[in-house]
Amino acid sequence: MAKAIMVQGTMSNAGKSIVVAGLCRIFKQDGYKVAPFKSQNMALNSFITSDGLEMGRAQVVQAEAAGIEPDVKMNPILLKPTNDQGSQVIVNGKVIGNINAQNYYKTKHKLRKDVVKAYEALDEEYDIIVIEGAGSPAEINLNEDDFVNMGMAEIANAPVLLVGDIDRGGVFASLYGTVKLLPESQQDHIKGLIVNKFRGDVEILKPGLKQIEDIIEKPILGVIPFLDVDIEDEDSLSTRLTGQGNVKLIDIAIINTPRISNFTDFNALERFEFASVRYVRDPAALKTPDLIIIPGTKNTMADLLWMRQSGMEASILKLNAQGIPVIGICGGYQMMGKSISDPEALEHGGELRGMGLLDITTIFEKQKTRTRVKGTVNLINSYFKKLSGTTFAGYEIHNGTSTSNKAGILSLDNGVKDGCDGHRALGCYIHGIFDEGSFAETLMDILLESKGIDKEASLKKTYAEYKEEQYDLLAKGLRDHLEMETIYKILNEGVKND
Repeated sequence: MAKAIMVQGTMSNAGKSIVVAGLCRIFKQDGYKVAPFKSQNMALNSFITSDGLEMGRAQVVQAEAAGIEPDVKMNPILLKPTNDQGSQVIVNGKVIGNINAQNYYKTKHKLRKDVVKAYEALDEEYDIIVIEGAGSPAEINLNEDDFVNMGMAEIANAPVLLVGDIDRGGVFASLYGTVKLLPESQQDHIKGLIVNKFRGDVEILKPGLKQIEDIIEKPILGVIPFLDVDIEDEDSLSTRLTGQGNVKLIDIAIINTPRISNFTDFNALERFEFASVRYVRDPAALKTPDLIIIPGTKNTMADLLWMRQSGMEASILKLNAQGIPVIGICGGYQMMGKSISDPEALEHGGELRGMGLLDITTIFEKQKTRTRVKGTVNLINSYFKKLSGTTFAGYEIHNGTSTSNKAGILSLDNGVKDGCDGHRALGCYIHGIFDEGSFAETLMDILLESKGIDKEASLKKTYAEYKEEQYDLLAKGLRDHLEMETIYKILNEGVKND
């Protein structure tokens, strides 16, 4: 049987995911076989496993940090919001349907057996399981039938580390309130507190740390500063989507649609020191980038309407006519076509005119495509012709089939032809296309050449090597600022039942 430890937070985006990833890397470095686990994840960033099942990317990152292959058992329930009131519900990697929030909470107790079965399977295989909670355990309206926070801690008999975010203020109040809103039996699961995202001199903070320890009667196990590490963000709370940063030699603008998904596709582009990646919600903020990318979305038609109504579509079309290239991935690819039809009302219903940048028509279907792929770019003669012959790897997650009068520009290892190109426009269904192979470097060569710069966009390390380096930096940061000896003691002692 595995030993378990759980990381919960006082709120969403307190830093649970990154602390779990860091602990996974530390335990791996120390010679243990470790796996992450999150019973229920709500996020639009998802991933396809080698056996064609869908799971949240946060647990994929954590599995990478642990040095193991991502497995859907690490995230048995994934909720992908389709609107403000409902989500697509994915259980054990497969879609069971779109369910509104009220109905989901009425019936979610039926999924408890799937959570327990997934956890027990990992329990038999690993030495340590690092469990992540969701939101806050003090959401007392959701405590009944909980199997995500304290309910999961009870299932696994796991001690809990509670993480508070000091950057947003009120960390002492949020730590106190979270603990004291829980029943005493659940408070007993909490064995230590962590203050995350600290800026400044920790000596000034120490009197407050001592007082909160005395009041709550729980030890502070560390104060983690903002760490200079590049780890994938979990969802739309990511600061990547709001922080603009400095515009560099190559300026890449990602359209930040209301239902953006899998924005982690573009993290790999940030490896290039001369390139900046901006997420843009306001058409005026587009300015004149060197490349526009329209990303995936959980609701293609609704986001296309937003693009149209906000003026973003008109701005993109104007810039493209002036020579700015546009790339679409998955939902963005569908938007760039001639039309989108939803006869089954899976997203929006009806039919919409597309942006007209690509010669494709898309029809949504109930069957969801979920597959990992590798491939090569075929011979193309457009602005992107230098991409011909480049290689890539990635995965597909989409409802819908796009057809064209032109042959697909990508040849996939499963025999499928995918993608389409037009005048300074290109699109495909492949998430992660910039991660592996020669595709991203060649794209950067094209952008540099378009600016008259004679420079090759070569990289000293692969994206996989870069991520390994970042996981090691994360582990070092946690070792430097957490009482790991105490955390090991908590792990080994577990929760003592009276």
